[in-house]
Amino acid sequence: MESFASVVLLLSLILGVFFWSCDSFSSNEVSALMAFKLEIFEDPFQILSNWNSPYADPCLWSGISCSPTRDHVIKINISHASIKGFLPRDLGQLSYLEELILHGNKLVGTVPKELGYLKNLRVLDIGMNQLTGPIPPEFGNLTKVMKINLQSNGLTGKLPSELGNLRYLEELRVDRNKLEGTVAAAFGHLNRTGMYVSNMNLNGFCGSSQLRVADFSYNFFVGRIPKCFGYLPRSSFQRNCLQNNSPKQRPSSQCVKTKSHPGSNRRSHHQATSKPIWLLALEIVTGTLVGSLFLIVVLTAVQKFNRKSSIVLPWKKIGSRKYYSPVYIDPEILKDVTRFSRQELELACEDFSNIIGSSPDSLVYKGTMKTGSEIAVISMSMKEEQWTGYLELYFQTEVADLARINHENTGRLLGYCRESSPFTRMIVFEYASNGTLYEHLHFGEACQLSWTRRMKIILGIARGLKYLHTELQPPFTISELNSNAVYLTDDFFPKLIDFESWKTILSRSEKNSGTIGSQGAICILPNSLEARHLDVQGNIYAFGVLLIEIISGRPLYCKDKGNLVDWAKDYIEMPEVMSYIVDPELKHFRYEDLEVVCEVVSRCIHQQPTKPLSMKELCSMLETRIDTSVAIEFKASALAWAEFALS
Repeated sequence: MESFASVVLLLSLILGVFFWSCDSFSSNEVSALMAFKLEIFEDPFQILSNWNSPYADPCLWSGISCSPTRDHVIKINISHASIKGFLPRDLGQLSYLEELILHGNKLVGTVPKELGYLKNLRVLDIGMNQLTGPIPPEFGNLTKVMKINLQSNGLTGKLPSELGNLRYLEELRVDRNKLEGTVAAAFGHLNRTGMYVSNMNLNGFCGSSQLRVADFSYNFFVGRIPKCFGYLPRSSFQRNCLQNNSPKQRPSSQCVKTKSHPGSNRRSHHQATSKPIWLLALEIVTGTLVGSLFLIVVLTAVQKFNRKSSIVLPWKKIGSRKYYSPVYIDPEILKDVTRFSRQELELACEDFSNIIGSSPDSLVYKGTMKTGSEIAVISMSMKEEQWTGYLELYFQTEVADLARINHENTGRLLGYCRESSPFTRMIVFEYASNGTLYEHLHFGEACQLSWTRRMKIILGIARGLKYLHTELQPPFTISELNSNAVYLTDDFFPKLIDFESWKTILSRSEKNSGTIGSQGAICILPNSLEARHLDVQGNIYAFGVLLIEIISGRPLYCKDKGNLVDWAKDYIEMPEVMSYIVDPELKHFRYEDLEVVCEVVSRCIHQQPTKPLSMKELCSMLETRIDTSVAIEFKASALAWAEFALS
């Protein structure tokens, strides 16, 4: 009996400690973490998959470190995880946070000023993302911070003068943004003698020995480099608009004229004070009229801008609270992209009756413009009340990203349609009239794909990926690289079209995977790969899988053969059985081509993390060793005719 009582007492103590630790954790901090997860709409590596419940122990979540007493979050470290989403202002509630490291992701939107409320923060690293807007002046409240990394974003505006309050800052990186103004603005002011005096009574950056590392390069800073930064390498200031006659500064055509520094116009100001009274009165009256007219123009522009670009909407709901946050959308982001009206697309697509594809999030129409050119139109299926400012930002960003693609082996974006009545969001591509490679391989039309034709398709895909990965900056990746993403022209010329790239935000749920029967429903043909390849190496792996699909004619999964890659591994590295992988529909193939294709496949699906592959290298292998000459095709055709005659 005593032993039983001891066990009960022990269990009670354990449960008591457990519940005490859970209850002692700040509910505000848990809410802030959950809010962060809600704002992430792409998580390809499932980093946040165990951020499940507000009642779970956050100290066990990926990327989270807690205090020794396990009652506060002191560190968030989620780097190079390819997560895409927004920074919520709720992060400002993590008052005990010491390190916030989100380096090398795909975060978008503006930097919330609430990060400046983290009084215990020592490390702030949100570099190498896609953040925009200004640096919040509230960062000047981070009095304990030692490292700030904002590099490689799209930040604009000037360096806040409040940064001069950060006496313990040792490292500051703001390179590769779009910052303007003077470097000295945040570190001091100009005195009457024309010398820069640091803020905080010489206790700011220039008066402190704490700042060891700083990088201001690749921005649009003007003026001169403060003398107190003489210890920094010149490379820390290169590719700006600074007045040091350095050949490493930007050309004048890239630099915007700015106002001269105070003190440089004293002479002209003195001359202005000696003008006649009647001239001054005339200037005042004229200035008043011009100012009034200017004010009217500005107010009108602001009203239009507010209607079109900056949207204020519900951010999220947590409990009974409802937050509102403005979402800034650059009004110039789509200035170089053609905008179609709904009316002309409706006319081209026969009242939107010619549907050629669909998904839970969209419909795809085929149309013909008045010029005779054929188009494919992707139309959003969401209602206006479901559309948020974040979705609008994502939509416009994706359109701008697709618009920069221009290669013969990639589908060309023709424009977009954006209207409010009726609510319309559409993307317009050029139409490849011969359907998808998927249809030709798996719907009984594989006989049209001779070996030489398949080799030409492989080379075209490789060249398109080489362009997207190595010739575009930043690189562009195909969201779901498979035979459905390869469209063919009338002469079977391949074009990569990324219809899926902008849809991922619209639905977090998995797409419905349809099954299509093929002579007894032997094969299951999924709409998309189980895993999405959102990075370059992921695209290269998918390219290897696609090559197997092209030469074998098999879908990604068959009931009798199982997974395509697992089935192919038994053949691609063994010369004596390598020919078994070839599509039985093909009567003739060139063994030398098969060898190089299998070699590329093997390298794609067996990548080494220490030696990342490049499409440039793979494309070169294929181009130099695959023969698609007329002589080869003629020889194959002659053999086919001879065999037909004998039969």
